[in-house]
Amino acid sequence: MARFSEIIGQQSIREQLQGAVAADHVSHAYILYGESRSGKEFVAKTFAQALLCEDPQTDADGRQEPCCECRSCKQAMGMNHPDIIYVKHDKPTTIGVDDVRVGILETVPIKPYCSKYKIYIMEEAQLLTPQAQNALLKTIEEPPEYVVFLLLTNSTEMLLPTILSRCVMLEMKPVRDDEMREYLMRELQVPESRAEICIAFARGNVGRAKALASSEDFDKIRAGALALLKNIRDMDTAEIMESLKNIREFGFDINDYLDIMAVWYRDILLFKATHDMNHLIFRDEIQSIQKVAQYSDYEGIEEVIKALETAKSRLSSNVSYELTMELLLLTIKDTSRS
Repeated sequence: MARFSEIIGQQSIREQLQGAVAADHVSHAYILYGESRSGKEFVAKTFAQALLCEDPQTDADGRQEPCCECRSCKQAMGMNHPDIIYVKHDKPTTIGVDDVRVGILETVPIKPYCSKYKIYIMEEAQLLTPQAQNALLKTIEEPPEYVVFLLLTNSTEMLLPTILSRCVMLEMKPVRDDEMREYLMRELQVPESRAEICIAFARGNVGRAKALASSEDFDKIRAGALALLKNIRDMDTAEIMESLKNIREFGFDINDYLDIMAVWYRDILLFKATHDMNHLIFRDEIQSIQKVAQYSDYEGIEEVIKALETAKSRLSSNVSYELTMELLLLTIKDTSRS
């Protein structure tokens, strides 16, 4: 199923896209931007399905929804609709001129097979080279009336101003905690205590919250991360280096692993400042949090939190995993000394 009502949060985007469908006033190009796993792909696929639906429905609020029953909707949900083109690229780090030419430019003149629109969905549009963007620009400026481009990107910084100015910009906002909680508990049947932990780590990112909630290994990974942090004070360098191997063997997104560490230290900082456990995420670890808070000073805790953010930034810039994590863990060990 893919309905606008299933989009978590993003009310302004839902209303704008539903309004465009209902009024048959669709722009030729949209850019959906926001961090990875924020729901851009689902929004784009729902919008595409709604544009091509053969029997649109009206919800209780009078807004238009795809029926999810017609042939077009079923093809869209199965990702095999002939008029929805997912633009692929060969290289993992760039989308070049050849990708744009083969995936878009050569097929744009061909009219839709069975629909009013021909929709191109490009994920990771931030990977477009300047040359590829310039190759795409003329088509975005003067597209056939049946073409709609949906460009999905984690960031708009790498896109040319000429591209940005010719597209409708739709920013994926962080989802409110109450909306996230309702979704996890109602749709995924997640217990409230687990939902609270997922919300804390997700920071408004519904895809990340969903992944954490449904991960069979999350509790094991959480336990391993906290065991490392609780014992690092007494570990020698060889033991710390061995822990690096264990972290990587989890097969878990390293940013999520670092977020577990960050939440742990935020809990310590909060408890040290307030001596109140009611607002802690790791309330079940109160004895360990109390112990660490006693021998840690504010400057040391804040230094670790800053080091965690630095590590995430370095990893996103392709700095060596081993070097980045080694520096991080040694910083944590140094600040935990009494």
